[in-house]
Amino acid sequence: MHGFTQAEAHDALARFLRGSRAEGARIVLVITGKGMRGADPDRGVLRRQVPLWLRSPQLREAVLGFEPAGPAHGGEGAFYVRLRRTRGP
Repeated sequence: MHGFTQAEAHDALARFLRGSRAEGARIVLVITGKGMRGADPDRGVLRRQVPLWLRSPQLREAVLGFEPAGPAHGGEGAFYVRLRRTRGP
């Protein structure tokens, strides 16, 4: 999501989660980046926003839970997102 505006990132995240869920994925890695260290306090906006979005009613249908990724997968700049199973027809 690096380089996206907040609106673009939110839309991309929603599409990614719904698409991954439809394909049967149970866990996905969402990389936000860590933001610029020691720079403008507004940096790292996506890193702060993504957890709020993942808890939002709009994504509740797809998201079961999430947690920070391990160091090998991006650490503080990424999240493991657990997806709900799709319901049958």
